[in-house]
Amino acid sequence: MKFGVVVFPGSNCDHDAWYAVSRSLGQPAEFLWHDAASVGDCDAVILPGGFAYGDYLRCGAIAKFSPVMRAVKEFAASGGLVLGICNGFQILVESGLLPGALIRNRGLKFICRPVRLRTETTNSPFTSAASPGQILTFSIAHGEGCYFADERTLDQLEAEDRVVFRYLDNPNGSLGDIAGILSEGRNVMGLMPHPERACEPLMGSSDGLVVFQSMVAAFAACHT
Repeated sequence: MKFGVVVFPGSNCDHDAWYAVSRSLGQPAEFLWHDAASVGDCDAVILPGGFAYGDYLRCGAIAKFSPVMRAVKEFAASGGLVLGICNGFQILVESGLLPGALIRNRGLKFICRPVRLRTETTNSPFTSAASPGQILTFSIAHGEGCYFADERTLDQLEAEDRVVFRYLDNPNGSLGDIAGILSEGRNVMGLMPHPERACEPLMGSSDGLVVFQSMVAAFAACHT
């Protein structure tokens, strides 16, 4: 399975994501520059964390206009797996691939620390290798990670089992303790915590591997 890691001007977690899938997971991976017209022969796309285009206007607001995002939208529409982490989640929301918004943390401060998450659904290509209710430890690093949506959207996410992860100790004020969500087609996931920073014991947790292992398993199941 080949992963493509998008690189925007200002991305700073692209090499972390590349390392997680290529070294920790042992899968082929390549970088996709922001002006790429297609995702090539990649089987999954990762939008990494960072500060795409300096996060001017608001997080992800400029990145959504990148040529590569047109390609990512087409890829997602065809059923391709797309994972947005932190700034990548913000870009997915700004691009309309996921509902809601990511706004300033309720405490109005940048937060960088490990957090515990509860796996809310395993009915997704990003969590199929996890156990229902499994507690995972990832790290967060964001100033605008508070998930916000209107009541109708929140009800729809709950009714359709599209909340993937919840914070056990909500660090940023996200409504419903939401840390990650799925698209209607369940092939696009955005989350604020960083699974790529929890892929080896030396990092303090290898819990993040379950996300990438699930993606590989889902891809294999569709191509056997």
